[in-house]
Amino acid sequence: MASSIPEETTSFVGRKAELDRIEHALASGRLTTLTGTGGVGKTRLAVRAAGRADRAYRDGVHWADLAPLHDDELLLATVSDALGLSDHTLRMPTDVLCEWLADKQLLLVLDSCEHLRPACAHLLGEILTTSPGLTVLATSRQPLAIKGERVIGVEPLPVDGTADALTLFRERAAAAAPRAALDDPATVAAATEICRRLEGIPLAIELAAAGIGRQSAQEIAGRLGTRLDVFADATLRPPRHRTLRTTIGWSHELCTPLERLLWARLAVLRGDFDEDTAIAVCAGGPLTADAVPAALRALVAKSVVSRDGERHRMLDTLREYGRMWLAELGEERAATDRHAACFLRLARRAHAGWTGDDQIHWYHRIAESHADLCAALDHLLAHDTAAAQEMAGRIGFFWCCCGHLPQTRAYAQRALDAGPAAGPHRTRALWVLGICVLLQGDYPAAERIGEECVRAAADDGTDEGLLAAAYLRGLTHLMTGDPEKGLREADRVLRTTGAGTPLESAYRLRCHLITVFALTGLGRLDEAAEAAAVLRAACQARDECWALSYADYQLALIALLQDRADAAAAHARSMLAGKRRLRDSFGIALGLDILAAAIAAQGEGAIAARVYGTGQVYWRMVGHPQRGTPELGPLREACERRAREAVGDDAYRRAFERGRSDSAEAGLIQALQSGLLT
Repeated sequence: MASSIPEETTSFVGRKAELDRIEHALASGRLTTLTGTGGVGKTRLAVRAAGRADRAYRDGVHWADLAPLHDDELLLATVSDALGLSDHTLRMPTDVLCEWLADKQLLLVLDSCEHLRPACAHLLGEILTTSPGLTVLATSRQPLAIKGERVIGVEPLPVDGTADALTLFRERAAAAAPRAALDDPATVAAATEICRRLEGIPLAIELAAAGIGRQSAQEIAGRLGTRLDVFADATLRPPRHRTLRTTIGWSHELCTPLERLLWARLAVLRGDFDEDTAIAVCAGGPLTADAVPAALRALVAKSVVSRDGERHRMLDTLREYGRMWLAELGEERAATDRHAACFLRLARRAHAGWTGDDQIHWYHRIAESHADLCAALDHLLAHDTAAAQEMAGRIGFFWCCCGHLPQTRAYAQRALDAGPAAGPHRTRALWVLGICVLLQGDYPAAERIGEECVRAAADDGTDEGLLAAAYLRGLTHLMTGDPEKGLREADRVLRTTGAGTPLESAYRLRCHLITVFALTGLGRLDEAAEAAAVLRAACQARDECWALSYADYQLALIALLQDRADAAAAHARSMLAGKRRLRDSFGIALGLDILAAAIAAQGEGAIAARVYGTGQVYWRMVGHPQRGTPELGPLREACERRAREAVGDDAYRRAFERGRSDSAEAGLIQALQSGLLT
């Protein structure tokens, strides 16, 4: 069972009746939507409900946060990421998603659908129709208006008859000011009045409670009362969204001018962020870089920004208020320019750090910054096409490895169409486009783009471009069954380019990989093993994980071809450990195939069958049947036959189905543990 429910970092108060209603709705319906005004607690309720329901779903609970998405372009990719699907095909992404979900029994949570309601409704209409084991829990300020939708309105915490609202106020106030006295009758009365005036809206209560320590409960009650009474006089009975907006405005007034400015500028960020990102995006004018950390801490103390370790986040309701003020200040363009520049710098640093002991860090950083990188790319495509072309080229290989192939292909093509017609950045974007189409199995397009990339690299005259083009061409030859051409391509470029800079060494390592793969494909196994061992040592010296994993893959394949099953299994597990660190589903699928073959060669037919079953899970995650270089196919088939013969068809089938029914992560962990699968 695999689940991705967000952790609860603060206490959960009340909501027993709502939780019971949600539990019943999930058990008896396919789609349940929690609706209610912003700040009423829909997300917190969904987190708790999903946690309670987790054990009811064989394939777990999967959480997709839609709040960072600025339009519906990333909806399908975000949902696919949440489900662990990394499509490597040319098929329609919705078709791949429907096929992936067809035999699953899981709960999908879509949080914050309100700004994408039509797109969410369309997508859910597709996947609920074709996936009988799928249940969906959505949160939205309005219903999604889909047939069969069960709507549960999330009301504020009651302020009469129960102590839930008061309990929430006291717990958050105690967290804000641990030494504050909260039990004396006057304070309790004031806190009760605050909760009543705020109509039990959790976010409003939390914002008010954050003021304890700077003001007494009595002072907060008085100040809030004055503001709310203004609305009451104007509208007789203000709607709840006005109560929340008024409370947010009150919190805004409590901020210093620099804190207000930071609040507004932070609103351009799509996802979680660290302090360095806040400085890069928000510093300027009166808000200096040195002043940002203190202002950020103050916003955390006021509950405007939440913090979890080194990561910070702003609730969407508070981000909306910040955007409003950013527009009032006339700073929208300046803020989005800084945002794009910040994430272009991130792309440059990640690209430069690909080869080295920070590779895993940059790999994950790019994956976690996906929504912000896309927003930055969209901005640059509209306002600075040269920078957009550079950015698409620098992050494209990361995205290919993360499985965002359709999206990467689209961005690379847009950047090539819009940006400069020549230069190293264009060559790199061409290389990214070629890798995308090759991994999708579009070999004719890969051939064409590879030739164009070679010409562009020759015009540029840089080692990086020449090595990149040769890697693309060499890999295309390997995938189309011509290792001799792949070997010539790699040898030529490795002879004619120098060792280069640390940045270029990443491209050299990739070309050395082509050499190893080609030698293996040509049957020159001793040479291939020697080249792979040299490459592996070079990667280890740099703590480079990606190329190291593929060197291990080749060493496993070579060992199998030389009837050294134990060595093959050891190298396969080493490869899988590296690919797991990178969260590379395609690489894991390859590694499981080679490990299963090695285990079969060891005579452990049932264990091999189970690993093959887990491999099938990962191949489905990338939308492919088994794929690899051509020489793997016959070997895999021979080892699979050996496994069947060792245990018999029935036992093989049972073990295979056991591996296929495991969650991807659980099956991978089992496979990594030598001799455990019995």
